[in-house]
Amino acid sequence: MHPRSLPERYRLILCDLWGCVHDGWRIFDGVEETLGAWKAQGRTVLFVTNAPRSADAIRDQLDRLGLDRSLDDGIVTAGEAGLAAVRGRPVGFCGTDDDRRDLTARGLIVAEGDFDELACAGLESGETVADYAARLAEWRAADVLLHCLNPDRIVHHQGEVMVCAGALADAYEELGGRTAWYGKPYAAIYDHALALAGVTDRASVLAVGDGLLTDMAGAAAYGIDGLFIAGGIHSGEEPAFPGDWRPVGTVEGLGTSGGAGA
Repeated sequence: MHPRSLPERYRLILCDLWGCVHDGWRIFDGVEETLGAWKAQGRTVLFVTNAPRSADAIRDQLDRLGLDRSLDDGIVTAGEAGLAAVRGRPVGFCGTDDDRRDLTARGLIVAEGDFDELACAGLESGETVADYAARLAEWRAADVLLHCLNPDRIVHHQGEVMVCAGALADAYEELGGRTAWYGKPYAAIYDHALALAGVTDRASVLAVGDGLLTDMAGAAAYGIDGLFIAGGIHSGEEPAFPGDWRPVGTVEGLGTSGGAGA
């Protein structure tokens, strides 16, 4: 199948960004043509991303990459969902300086001293989970609740692998720490997306993504169909889909055909 020739029944497309539309550096070949075809077919297209930042910040990023704003109908982020949960009270913070500036501008209050909750947006560039061993132990000893604002474990950025907040939250849970997760595969982000689109019929929704533990697991748990992008984060791997659930199709990328499906 080709992603530009989807069955008519899919009126709302929830499309992942990183690994599907871009790699943080460029828009993948053929993606704009596919998005344009979906819009020409009268479908609603929402970008649903586990990015730990605001929708405005993601829009600015897409603008810098040169993606035409007319090719989608809105952006839903894990960062917005997590921010809604902690807004109004001081919390600890873990993430880049850019993450912090963006989220504080949207209402995040960062605690200056002790805290019993932490907003985790990610790691600094080049850092690994091992670099956080001492801090994880300190948070666990203080029984800090870690709010994971990006459940992705890794992403590919300009050909390199970057560790994300989800990997840090995994390590914290292994220590017995308390966590709250936002974004895919958790239901709240799908509820928000469908409400934004004014859609109630889940049979009309298609999730497009390259993450097995996020995009595909989220679609399966939410009871919607999925289109798997095999050339993304799991490129070269044999995909393991959740339970008996299978995507309606598998393609190498949004701008290409190939793979299998209806």
